[in-house]
Amino acid sequence: MIAVDPGREKCGVAALSREGDEIKILKQEVISTETLGDVVARYAEKFSCGRLVIGNGTTSGNAVMTIQNAAPMIEIIVVDEYRTTDDARREYWRANPPSGWRRLLPTTMMVPPRPVDDFVAVILGTRFLLAHSSQAKK
Repeated sequence: MIAVDPGREKCGVAALSREGDEIKILKQEVISTETLGDVVARYAEKFSCGRLVIGNGTTSGNAVMTIQNAAPMIEIIVVDEYRTTDDARREYWRANPPSGWRRLLPTTMMVPPRPVDDFVAVILGTRFLLAHSSQAKK
């Protein structure tokens, strides 16, 4: 599955796979919005993905059109991205723990040194996969 956090200037993109109860992150990156269509088409081919989830932020309409034009074979599902940026900051600090004197500060008081849009994409994809696996078990 491909997940996208759309933005005006940059987007987070991630490819995820599910093997049983485990969700694996195959790739995640922050890209320029101009390259979104090309990157999604490349991910779809490389990771054999036929489904994409995209956050419902303010630029999602334009991003959906871009993706549809570049990769018309992909099923696009728009999902709620409520509080994903806060969650992404926490995930960033889990993946990149502060060092030196910064490790003494609560991470909630720090801003990651780079955009976390790729972490948002991972969260969107993970939420979707978890929600749909629990519905299938019911």
